[in-house]
Amino acid sequence: MTVRIGVIGAGGMGRAHIERIETELAGGRVVAVADLNLDGARAVAEPLGAKAYGTGAELIADPDVDAVLIATFGSVHAPDVIAAVQAGKYVLVEKPLATLTEDSLRILEAEQAAGKKLITVGFMRRFDKGYQEMREALVAGDHGYATLVHCRHRNPSVPEGYTTRNMIDDTAIHEIDTCRYLLGEEIVRVRIDTPRSTSHRFEHLADPLVLVAYTESGVRIDDEVNVNIGFGYSIECELVMEQGTIRLSDQHRTVVRDGEGERNPICRSHIDRFHDAFNAEVQQWIRAVERDEHTGSSAWDGYAAGVVVDAAVRSLESGGVEVPVEMIAKPAFYN
Repeated sequence: MTVRIGVIGAGGMGRAHIERIETELAGGRVVAVADLNLDGARAVAEPLGAKAYGTGAELIADPDVDAVLIATFGSVHAPDVIAAVQAGKYVLVEKPLATLTEDSLRILEAEQAAGKKLITVGFMRRFDKGYQEMREALVAGDHGYATLVHCRHRNPSVPEGYTTRNMIDDTAIHEIDTCRYLLGEEIVRVRIDTPRSTSHRFEHLADPLVLVAYTESGVRIDDEVNVNIGFGYSIECELVMEQGTIRLSDQHRTVVRDGEGERNPICRSHIDRFHDAFNAEVQQWIRAVERDEHTGSSAWDGYAAGVVVDAAVRSLESGGVEVPVEMIAKPAFYN
């Protein structure tokens, strides 16, 4: 079976997913592309012999589309996610699931009404081998339980339209989900610290930020979000246990040693750093659709990360006070 995939969003992320589906992965074929910029959708679709649509709703309604991949802005995810669920189609939606808690709750309700898990949220770091090895080390129990997680999310730069809120809802959301994945428990309170800002930022940005959070069992998480660091895209994480630590290594294949010292290449973007994780995520999703099964992060994971983001934004707006995470009881559907 070849899974016929419709991609909503013909921007950079959508094109990257189309490229991997068409050239690197097995079992899937892009048969439709939708974008509010219909000419942009056509430019991507026509070389593939795929259909082009101006709305996600039209693409979802196409009977030739088996499954839907959504790569648009988070603020417009909810209508297309809900439409795909109501059409009984599996959907892989890039993070965030939604930018408003009420939209996430509507999505949870729609999926439960469908009686079937159809939504996978694109938290690709769960498919990164380094993070997977960290989780395996904790689960094995040889070093005791977790006490701390230190995270660093550093970008070379961001565009002028990127906001301080985006440092939480578009950037730190990755570490929020990753820590939930690593530790297997929910985050219950959070605050945002604002250290001295870098001079290499747009004036409206408070950069860097540090997100400090605590889980149900009291594990402390700190996440440095530093989006104008200049030298490259650098993702770091160290998990501290009672009698040992495990951390991500530098992501490199070669080391140069010369008169300037010893060094390794630095990634420039998330697409470079997490190329293999993205591929593993989408490949697993395609194979799961073939088997009529759900895989990967659930809609609950998207909701849970979103309410932590909400609490962190409230902390930012109130000058860094600690804010409790407000979360509904987890429906049995998602256990």
